Amino acid sequence: MPILNIKNLIHKYMTYDDSEKNQEIRAIDDVSFSVEKGEFIAILGRNGSGKSSLAKHINGLLLPTEGAVYVKGMDTRNQEEILQIRQSAGIVFQNPDNQIVGAVVDEDVAFGPENMGRPTEDIWRRVTKALEDVGMTAYKEASPNRLSGGQKQRIAIAGIMAMEPECIILDEPTAMLDPQGRQHVLSLVKELNQEKNITILMVTHHMEEVLLADRVIVMQEGKIAADGTPKEIFSQVEKLKKIGLEVPPAAELAYELRKEGIPLKDQIITKEELVEELCRFV
Repeated sequence: MPILNIKNLIHKYMTYDDSEKNQEIRAIDDVSFSVEKGEFIAILGRNGSGKSSLAKHINGLLLPTEGAVYVKGMDTRNQEEILQIRQSAGIVFQNPDNQIVGAVVDEDVAFGPENMGRPTEDIWRRVTKALEDVGMTAYKEASPNRLSGGQKQRIAIAGIMAMEPECIILDEPTAMLDPQGRQHVLSLVKELNQEKNITILMVTHHMEEVLLADRVIVMQEGKIAADGTPKEIFSQVEKLKKIGLEVPPAAELAYELRKEGIPLKDQIITKEELVEELCRFV
């Protein structure tokens, strides 16, 4: 059984302006897909494409207007199962300050399992393990306010991990980080996926982050515009440009060289692949 199954999901909301004219918006428009345990999926799209709304549905922060979202077979519309759903699928937001509630790091990480009603001994076992997993054990007694953006995001991820989820949803997790902090968080996310088999769904608009994923879902105006591996997605240069998305520089250069008649192979998306292919002509 898939860890996540989304069926004909529609999410509508109303907008209101000064002229009192109401407008119904479909943030998500008849979206269906499933996710197997251990997959690393990047959800890509422009602002307003519906990708963040989709992430919030997986955790039950938003509920379907129509259709359904199932996490490990549990329906997010069933309020009796919502706590268990959120334990199975934790969400990390782009601004860690919105997620950190404790005055001390280890107390913040303990917040989730405490609210789950776990015994004290189990709570601190989880906290210790989560801080070790994100490389923040040395900061367990520090104030989160004294940490860098990348360190705060690691603490936010540790707080989710202490709940021992099988799936982590990351909504633009590096948007507010400097390049070094971004690299630290991305390395951690990849490690959680590969070494601990945690299912990852990462909402992003950074191309280098998308390349880490096994699968890419492209959102456009609330619909799925494309679904495939990074190579399959980024070989569709013209389609992505029409949507308003960038492509990795290597993929775009290979595309332009092909247009000039140079017979490069398809699905080049990294600079290493491009260099290797160009060396054939030397």
